[in-house]
Amino acid sequence: MPYTATATAAFDSFGALAETRGAGTRFTAQLLPLLAEAELLDSPAGWGTTATSAGAFRLEPVRLGRDLELLTGWMNDPEVAAYWELTGPATVTAAHVRTQLNGNGHSVPCLGLLDGTPMSYWEIYRADLDPLARHYPARPHDTGIHLLIGDGTNRGRGLGTVLLRAVANLVLDNRPRCTRVIAEPDIRNAPSVSAFLNSGFRCFAEIDLPEKRAVLMVRERALRNLI
Repeated sequence: MPYTATATAAFDSFGALAETRGAGTRFTAQLLPLLAEAELLDSPAGWGTTATSAGAFRLEPVRLGRDLELLTGWMNDPEVAAYWELTGPATVTAAHVRTQLNGNGHSVPCLGLLDGTPMSYWEIYRADLDPLARHYPARPHDTGIHLLIGDGTNRGRGLGTVLLRAVANLVLDNRPRCTRVIAEPDIRNAPSVSAFLNSGFRCFAEIDLPEKRAVLMVRERALRNLI
């Protein structure tokens, strides 16, 4: 399963700079500038449509009332389940997505639409505010992505590479303070790692996360036109 943050976890890194008095917490002068840096992700819904070799692609934030049945079906696909570990009834998928929706904007779950058809699920998140940041030298505004391609007919033909490059470009185009796009696919998931490499990411390190050994993949703004 992808390693994502809740709002509480995002603020864990600030705890040492806050003073607790009685029942409340007073933010210190050191903490206030960090809070100002921790703005929410802007909505990918406003990032628009991008042309790719596979068609017109856009991200649309998930609405559980509309999308839960579709997402549950994808999560129960054996190829997806092997790495996301969210098999089961709709309540399992709903609980996972609600964690993102209730996270104060630090992670935004989205459908990926290709020529208007939903065919992938994405989580766009602030990697520097995520527990992932404890496992690598994070920079302010690092933005992470998780991806699954829901329809098996879209797998195994290079579509992941095309879409990963497109979404990384959308992040860099729309988040000017972000200098790097981060991902951490399971080291066992060779097709996913290959897709990231082919879309301009490079292997930064192997890292041990609570639920998996992962390859930390990085796409840097400074190299986006070279790789």
